[in-house]
Amino acid sequence: MKISYNWLKDFIQTDRTPEELSGILTDIGLEVESLETVQSLPGGLEGLVIGEVKTCAQHPNADRLKVTTVDIGAALPLPIVCGAPNVAAGQRVVVATVGTTVYPTSGEAFKINKSKIRGEVSEGMICAEDEIGLGTSHDGILVLAADAPIGMAAKDYFGVHDDYVFEIGLTPNRADAASHLGVARDVAAYLRNGYHLPDILAFTPGSGEALSVSVEDADACPRYSSVTISGVQVGESPRWLKDRLTAIGVRPINNVVDVTNYVLHELGQPLHAFDASKLSGSKVVVRAARPGESFVTLDGVERTLNEADLMICDAENPLCIAGVFGGIHSGVTDKTTEVFLESAYFHPVSVRKTSKRHGLKTDASFRFERGTDPNITVFALKRAALLIAEVSGGYVSTAISDHYPKPIPPFTFDVRYTAVQRLIGEAIPETEIKAIIEALGITILSETDDVLNVQVPPYKVDVSREVDIIEEVLRIYGYNRIEIKRQIKASLNTSPKPDKEVVQNQLADLLVGNGFREILSNSLTKMDYMDDADSAVRILNPLSADLEVMRQNLMFSVLDAIAYNQKRKQTDLKLFEFGYTYHLQPEGYLETQHLALAIAGKQWPQQWNQASKAVSFYHIKAAVDALLRRLNITGLRDADVPGSHYQYGLAYERAGKTLVSFGAVNPALVKKTDVDGEIFYADFDWELVLKAIRKNKITYQEVPKFPAVRRDLSLLIDENVTFAKLREIAERSERKLLKRVNVFDVYKGDRLPEGKKSYALQFVLQDEEKTLNDKQIDAIVKKLIYNFEKETGAEVRS
Repeated sequence: MKISYNWLKDFIQTDRTPEELSGILTDIGLEVESLETVQSLPGGLEGLVIGEVKTCAQHPNADRLKVTTVDIGAALPLPIVCGAPNVAAGQRVVVATVGTTVYPTSGEAFKINKSKIRGEVSEGMICAEDEIGLGTSHDGILVLAADAPIGMAAKDYFGVHDDYVFEIGLTPNRADAASHLGVARDVAAYLRNGYHLPDILAFTPGSGEALSVSVEDADACPRYSSVTISGVQVGESPRWLKDRLTAIGVRPINNVVDVTNYVLHELGQPLHAFDASKLSGSKVVVRAARPGESFVTLDGVERTLNEADLMICDAENPLCIAGVFGGIHSGVTDKTTEVFLESAYFHPVSVRKTSKRHGLKTDASFRFERGTDPNITVFALKRAALLIAEVSGGYVSTAISDHYPKPIPPFTFDVRYTAVQRLIGEAIPETEIKAIIEALGITILSETDDVLNVQVPPYKVDVSREVDIIEEVLRIYGYNRIEIKRQIKASLNTSPKPDKEVVQNQLADLLVGNGFREILSNSLTKMDYMDDADSAVRILNPLSADLEVMRQNLMFSVLDAIAYNQKRKQTDLKLFEFGYTYHLQPEGYLETQHLALAIAGKQWPQQWNQASKAVSFYHIKAAVDALLRRLNITGLRDADVPGSHYQYGLAYERAGKTLVSFGAVNPALVKKTDVDGEIFYADFDWELVLKAIRKNKITYQEVPKFPAVRRDLSLLIDENVTFAKLREIAERSERKLLKRVNVFDVYKGDRLPEGKKSYALQFVLQDEEKTLNDKQIDAIVKKLIYNFEKETGAEVRS
C-alpha cells in the first residue's frame, strides 16, 4: 500500500521529515518497506525562474529569431535568442538558465548551455509549456500573468513540489489503516496531536427526486448510501488530482472516476459512480444474483454469476458486482451528464467469496473483504460529491439516500490495567495507558479500580477483545521501549522441559553452520501430494487447485524448493525447514511439527585439484546423527524406514515410536516433482525430539596413558544381517575394553555364495589402566567370533 507524505499532511500537522515519519510508521506496526521521492513533473522545474522580457529586437542574421534581454532578478539581464513568434517586451515568462536540464512533455531531456546562435550570444531559453512538461502547446512561449514575481522559482510559482511515497507492508488485520486517514489516525495517536478530516460543510442536498433504492439482502449489504450529481462534464482531471493519484501509482482516467479513486485512498471508503441515464426504471436494487444470470464486467469479460454473488442492479439488469467490479454498460463515459454515486458497506465474507470465485482483485474488494467503516459512508459520499461538483462543473441534485436499518454496534468490553502490564511485561503508567487508548479513538465509558470499560469503533475490525487493546497500547507505546528481561540460557538442556524456541534456534544455527539453508514454504498444497486422501484437511474456498489442502508431510514442499532451485542452475543444495503437517482424525484435527532436511547434488563445488563427488546416504545420516548428538538423545534403536517415501533408508525409534526417518527419496516422487538426480531426505518428529532431549552432564577424564589395539575380522554373513546387529553383539560381548566398532569394507559378488555378503569389521580395544597383552586380546576376539557364529551364523574368512 502506498501513502503520500504530502497527502498525509492534509490530516496531521507535523514537521517530522519523511525519514523520521518512516521510522515512526514502522515502530507502530505499519512497516515501511521503501521510501521513494516522487516528482509530479519530471525534473520538478528545477533551475527554471520567472523573468521579464525587457527588450526584444529582430535578430540581425535570422528572420525568424529575436534577440531579447530578460530580467530574472540577477545583477544583469540575460541575453537570450528566442524563436517564438509571440515573444515581446514586457512579458513575464519562464526562463531556463544555463546548466538547467529541461524535461519536455515528449522527447528526451536536454541541458541548456551558453551558446552563440547566428553570431548572437544566448545565455538561457524562454520556454514554451511543452518544453518544460506543463502542457502540450508549442504555439509559442508561455506568457504568465503581469504580476508574476520576477526571480521566483518556477516550481514555487506553479506549486510543483516533490512528494515522498511510503510503501507500507500492510498486514491483513489492519483494515483500518488501508487509507491516508487510517495511517494519519495512527501517527496522530503516536504524536498525540490529533488529526482533522476534510471539510464537507459546503455540502448542500439538492431538491430533486432521489432514485428509488431497494436493498433485498440486508445481511450482505447492511448499509447503502447514495446521491445524484447533475450537470456533470466528464473530462480530464485537474493537475492536483492527477498528481495525487499518480504519486501513489493510480492511473488517472477522468474527473469523475478519479474522484472516486481519490476518496477511496483518502478515507478508505470505496465508491462507485454510475451513469444515471443508463439506470432502467430510475431504480436501484441490491440483490443476490439469479440462477444462471450472466454479467459483462468492465474488462469486457462475460461472467456467469453465482447465487451467492451480491449485485447492484436497476429495474431490469445487473449493473455491478457489489464491492468487487463494475459493469461495462453502466459506467461513466465522456457523454455522461448525470452521476448516481454509491457509498456502501458490504459484508466482508460476501465480498471475499465473490472476489475469489471470479478471480477479481480490485482496490475496492481489497478493503471491503477486510472490513471498512460502516459509519463513514455518508461522510465519504458528501466528500466525493463536493469534489465531483468542483472538478466537473456539476451540482448535487438530490438529497442523500441512506439505507441503514440495523446500525452496526461498536465493540464494548473491559480492559484491566493488570492484564496490560502482565502481557506487556512492563509497568506502564495507568495515565499513559488511558492516553494511548483515547488517542486511538477508543472511548472510555467508565473506570473502576483496575478496570476500564471501553467502546471501540467498528472500523477497528481487529480490536474486539481485551488482548487486542493491549496490542494496540503496546504498538503506540513502542515495542522498542520494552526492556527484555528474560535471559536466554546457553545450554539446550538446563531443565527437564527444554525451551522449544531456544532448541529450534540453536539447531538452526548448527545446520546453517554446516552449510544448510533454511526455507519456509506454504502449508497449503495440492491433493496430488497427499499420503492419505481420507485424512486430508481440505480448504473450503481454495485460492487455486494447487492450494486446496493442508500438507500431510514436508517432503513435497522441500522437493518443490529443490526443483525451483535446479531450474535456476542451483544444483548443490542443503536445505532444512521447520513446519507443521495436518491430518483429519475421527476425534478432530491433528497438527504436528516436523523438521525436514534434504541434500542434493555434489559434496562441494567443482575444483581444479580434486573431483567433486555426489552426496550419498551417509551425508544425510551424518547430519541426522550430528543433531541427535547435539541434543544428547541416546538409546535409539535402528529400524526399517517407514512408508513409501524412500527408496532405501533407516529410521531411529524410541519406545516404539519413530523419532526420525531418513534415506534416498523414492524416484517416483522425485520424478513427480520434476527434480533431477538423487535426493536424500530426513524427517524428524519434532514433538518426539523435544521429549527425548536429556540434560547434558559435563564429565571429563584423563587422556589414556596406554595404547589402543586394533583387530580386524572379515565375516561371511547372510544378506539380511545388518551392521547394527553385529555392532550390538560386539558391544554386548565386551562392555569394558571394546571402545569402537567400524565397518571398513562390504563386498557382494559372484565369488560369494548366493544370499551372502562379506563385512570387514574393525575393533578397537583399550584398557585405561594397563597395556593389553596378546592373551587378553585373543580371548576377546575368540568371544566375538563365537557370538557372531552363534547368533548370526557368520563365518570368519581367512
